[in-house]
Amino acid sequence: MTPGDILTRPASWMAVFNAMPTICFGFQCHVSSVPIFNSMRQPEVKTWGGVVTAAMVIALAVYMGTGVCGFLTFGASVDPDVLLSYPSNDVAVAVARAFIILSVLTSYSILHFCGRAVVEGLWLRSQGVPVEEDLGRERRRRVLQTLVWFLLTLLLALFIPDIGKVISVIGGLAACFIFVFPGLCLIQAKLSEMEEVKPASWWAMVSYGVLLVTLGAFIFGQTTANAIFVDLLA
Repeated sequence: MTPGDILTRPASWMAVFNAMPTICFGFQCHVSSVPIFNSMRQPEVKTWGGVVTAAMVIALAVYMGTGVCGFLTFGASVDPDVLLSYPSNDVAVAVARAFIILSVLTSYSILHFCGRAVVEGLWLRSQGVPVEEDLGRERRRRVLQTLVWFLLTLLLALFIPDIGKVISVIGGLAACFIFVFPGLCLIQAKLSEMEEVKPASWWAMVSYGVLLVTLGAFIFGQTTANAIFVDLLA
């Protein structure tokens, strides 16, 4: 094994934003937060804050450890999927792949539930049928949507061998869930408050929401354009 060059600084300031899709993709858990919160034994804001903090700390430690060790081992020649840089007959690598399979199996169903709920709601809304009045055909639609969803993800996994290109595109979309949508919700929540005199804290929260939306829109536009023109068309 001949490791590549180990860069100590980005080539340009724009190169810093090239890492944003990976960061957003890694820490994007906002979609699954609602069903996880509802499934908690004590669905309280204080308890939820501890769960979110613990999850972010664990994810940060795992990502940092994997990224630093992989980069120091292989340098700039490291594969986007760091496990592919190691020999396939290594026992530790096989164990790591087994844990990744376990992670996918436990998280796929939650994300699919969120996506299916959105598709189901849009379909029933377009048909003008309330959800509670269409329970008879719900099971059939659920099975069909699950099969289609699984087959599409399987085909994408088979015919897109480079996971780095997938992350570069999906990571820009994840910025919307991390910055844009929470910012919009914060702005809407503050605007709905019935107060004649707006305190300084109200303006601070609205300004923070505007900042989140602006930052998210910039990251989404920059990373998506970079993924299209550099990664996909290169």
